[in-house]
Amino acid sequence: MAHPAEQRESPEASGVRHLKVVPIGEPAPRSRRFWALALAMLAVLAFAISFTLPWWKFTLYAPQYPHGLRLQIALTGLRGDVHEIDMLNHYIGMRHLTQAAPLERAYAGYGVAGVCLAVLVGISSLGRRTGRLALIPALLFPIGFVVDSFAWLYTFGHQLDPRAPLHVPPFTPQMFGNGQIGQFMTFAEPASGFWLALVGVALVAAAVEFRQRAVCAGCVRAAKCKSVCPVHLLGNPNEIEKSA
Repeated sequence: MAHPAEQRESPEASGVRHLKVVPIGEPAPRSRRFWALALAMLAVLAFAISFTLPWWKFTLYAPQYPHGLRLQIALTGLRGDVHEIDMLNHYIGMRHLTQAAPLERAYAGYGVAGVCLAVLVGISSLGRRTGRLALIPALLFPIGFVVDSFAWLYTFGHQLDPRAPLHVPPFTPQMFGNGQIGQFMTFAEPASGFWLALVGVALVAAAVEFRQRAVCAGCVRAAKCKSVCPVHLLGNPNEIEKSA
């Protein structure tokens, strides 16, 4: 004769289905946390490659230069027909282009390294409430370049030598699209380095949002997390919670 306990119907036979209990505040899988860091690493790679590329380019047209003179601005200096353009600028009293942004060119490498480091530290160590601040250094990178370049163009166009053979009114060279300087028509546009830096900014923004929504939101310490992540993104928040 079967034991009463053995006569009990199994959950499947009785039609009763027991649902799996999911603990509240379970941390995001480690793979998600690695994805957030991977997006940040791709952004850093984009910033590093942009350092080797031209960021802005200018083309000057005149009757004596039917094919145009070309100038490219990189983070470390100038490329293109620099000597020819300097000779033309001499006639209107403009300084040599190589005299522009000496400190910026000298410390550009350190600046890019600082931006990359700030992004990685921000993505891995900022807390849930401050996580989006990791986007600030990435945004300042291309914006700072545009502002600084415009300031130098304004300075060079407004500090003309009064003893120059030709006298033109003060001007600011056009940074976007078509412009004119004396008898020269100009065209300016961003170059590959600047566009790649914008890709890096987009990757940082994606890393920040992915981290906030897919990682931090499910952390067991989300309610207590403030300015600094206690597990620095890759740790186990459950272990931290048990030891707290």
